[in-house]
Amino acid sequence: MPPTEALTFRGSGLTKVYRTGETEVHALRGVDLSIPQGEVLVFLGPSGSGKSTLLNIVGGLDRPTEGTLHYRDLELTALSEAELTRYRRAHIGFIFQFYNLIPSLTAEENVRLVTDIADNPMPAADALALVGLADRRDHYPAQLSGGEQQRVAVARAVAKQPGVLLCDEPTGALDSATGVRVLETLARANRELGTTLVLITHNAGIAAMANRVLHFLDGRIAREEVNAAPVEAGSIQW
Repeated sequence: MPPTEALTFRGSGLTKVYRTGETEVHALRGVDLSIPQGEVLVFLGPSGSGKSTLLNIVGGLDRPTEGTLHYRDLELTALSEAELTRYRRAHIGFIFQFYNLIPSLTAEENVRLVTDIADNPMPAADALALVGLADRRDHYPAQLSGGEQQRVAVARAVAKQPGVLLCDEPTGALDSATGVRVLETLARANRELGTTLVLITHNAGIAAMANRVLHFLDGRIAREEVNAAPVEAGSIQW
């Protein structure tokens, strides 16, 4: 279990209201949040429950309507747009359900898109080795399987050595065996780089690898579940 005294994030009263004309949609309703450094945290809940909204706010892609959020000693809710961009670039790695690779670039060149702008990146070749793709560095996305493409996306995210990896349905487009391989890759980044890992999933089986699971409902954290003994990613079944 990661040390509880070192918090990566702490949030209070996080609320998000989307307005269209006279219609208001309350995506988050006063969420309080604490994420220890190095934790593996899973968000579970139905569509529209607030998981992605909170992930986007934590990642600096969106702002809360109300509430405060800190990343370590940095108050994210007080930053300008330019400062939020610098925060995302320096500290956050994003992994989504779809890989967002550039078809005309090799695996290594796709990873270099990030390492060329990061403050303290690892070499692109090392990032690909971390995800088990050292021998595929010169292949284009069309020459890679879906799981391999997703692992390139993971390599791209970890190459800048971010403090946090935010994953929105990272195995949603993959079969179970390939999905487990991707989860093993994420777990390795958490273990070897000390990266805080937050995953959104509809797959309750993935929750077994987490230190904690937050269950969302109607814009709130309905309950919290602590795993005293998280399982290895390779043992997950769904």
